[in-house]
Amino acid sequence: MADCNETLRELETFLDDELSDGARSVIHSHLDGCPDCLQAFDFHAELRTVIAIKCHNDEMPAGLLSKIEQCFGQDFDGDGQIG
Repeated sequence: MADCNETLRELETFLDDELSDGARSVIHSHLDGCPDCLQAFDFHAELRTVIAIKCHNDEMPAGLLSKIEQCFGQDFDGDGQIG
């Protein structure tokens, strides 16, 4: 079983669904038995939702995409994918 420190370190990766099935299972089991880590998980999940809603409702400022492209030295298509 994962300890609290390991679980908190892996929350973002867990939320991104980037863990192996075994690691996800270990973290999920820990969250089921640890109210403090579950509270942290709930906070991170809700924060992601709020940010996603806010980002989808606001238009990108003029010129921001070109500044990002300059930073990475690549072109992005309209969906923010490298093209």
